[in-house]
Amino acid sequence: MSMKNEYLLSVMEKVKQRNPGEPEFHQAVYEVLESLEPVVAKHPEYEKMGVIDELVEPERIIKFRVPWVDDNGKVQVNRGFRIQFNSAIGPYKGGLRFHPSVYEGIIKFLGFEQIFKNSLTGLPIGGGKGGSDFDPKGKSDMEVMRFCQSFMTELSKYIGADTDVPAGDIGVGAREIGYLFGQYKRLRNEFTGVLTGKGIPYGGSLARKEATGFGLCYFADAMLKDHGDSFKGKTVVVSGSGNVAIYANQKATTLGAKVVAMSDSNGYVYDPDGIDLDAIKLIKEVRRGRIKEYVADHPKAEYHEGCSGIWTVKCDIALPCATQNEINEESAKILVKNGVKAVAEGANMPSTPEAIATFQKAGVLFAPAKASNAGGVATSALEMSQNSQRLSWTFEEVDSKLHGIMENIYKNAAQAAKDYGMEGNLVAGANIAGFLKVANAMLAHGVV
Repeated sequence: MSMKNEYLLSVMEKVKQRNPGEPEFHQAVYEVLESLEPVVAKHPEYEKMGVIDELVEPERIIKFRVPWVDDNGKVQVNRGFRIQFNSAIGPYKGGLRFHPSVYEGIIKFLGFEQIFKNSLTGLPIGGGKGGSDFDPKGKSDMEVMRFCQSFMTELSKYIGADTDVPAGDIGVGAREIGYLFGQYKRLRNEFTGVLTGKGIPYGGSLARKEATGFGLCYFADAMLKDHGDSFKGKTVVVSGSGNVAIYANQKATTLGAKVVAMSDSNGYVYDPDGIDLDAIKLIKEVRRGRIKEYVADHPKAEYHEGCSGIWTVKCDIALPCATQNEINEESAKILVKNGVKAVAEGANMPSTPEAIATFQKAGVLFAPAKASNAGGVATSALEMSQNSQRLSWTFEEVDSKLHGIMENIYKNAAQAAKDYGMEGNLVAGANIAGFLKVANAMLAHGVV
């Protein structure tokens, strides 16, 4: 451990004792606490009032049974979660993840990250997260609908437009949000902006689908420009092939780069001519297929089993948009050796601490997820604003607001790092900038 502050070390020890067997949560908390050492030294009131002790403990953890009936008439039972982590600056806001890997520790890590990410947007939203170990893959639309209705029947007791506003995440796209919203409306007999990522006909926001991927590139572009560089003429690798990856590819290409590789959980495709994004959209968004299908119509492209191999592809800019801890120290060293100039995180915590240290030591520009992938939740908050006003903004209006928010997040994170003697360290800068707003609100509220 490189952390020296006794108070922060005692908080970390307590987190480990109270949350055994939750390594992702421990990792997320440690990374934040480590960044806060100079802040705690400068502001003893945070220790005196126990702000950080409160911050690492969720305000509320909801865990529930989700029974549903499959197409064969058999009853299946999954677990549902919603962790309402911190509401100091606004209603809880954060996605729902449907994936077999979901357990309390994953939701806790994601909810904790969400506190700072949401704070960084500058919008009035607190941190929360939820989900289930249900796997939508291979399920029929009717099975997904029955599961979503059962899940929302329980979740609806704890959420609301001014209390907790969930959104989508891995495994929860437009289809799932539609079923969840329909059930909430049916149970509560009210039409409110209780979920974001909704379809356009029933209160969704234009540019929401594109927001995380676009926002990632807007942040990376601001970071590159601040160092006299840009996307123009660069070779880019984007891991993943979901929503974030697809629209990060699209925006990076618009900004003048060439994306040469994308992946899914089975493997990756490399296309020296640049990835044909329309083909990826057809495979993933229309057919819900596997990425290896890409090579059938692209003779120059190669498919390789094993998704982690994507980081052996030579690139100037790496955009990890798949899942947590996908870039380990070994992959980071290969990227550095191959001359990577910038890494910007599109997924939640996709780089291990060892990987981040490798990038920073090598002088690679590094954009941490809680700052660089905040575009999705920022646009979700813009969707909440539109719902509250019963308005619908144009794509251009939303995109313009998103662009401004991402540039501000970069500036604030860079400035906070500089203010606390860590210039250029955006990991520390994002944690500090996000923390200060939440901590000061908590101080103002007293012990609650």
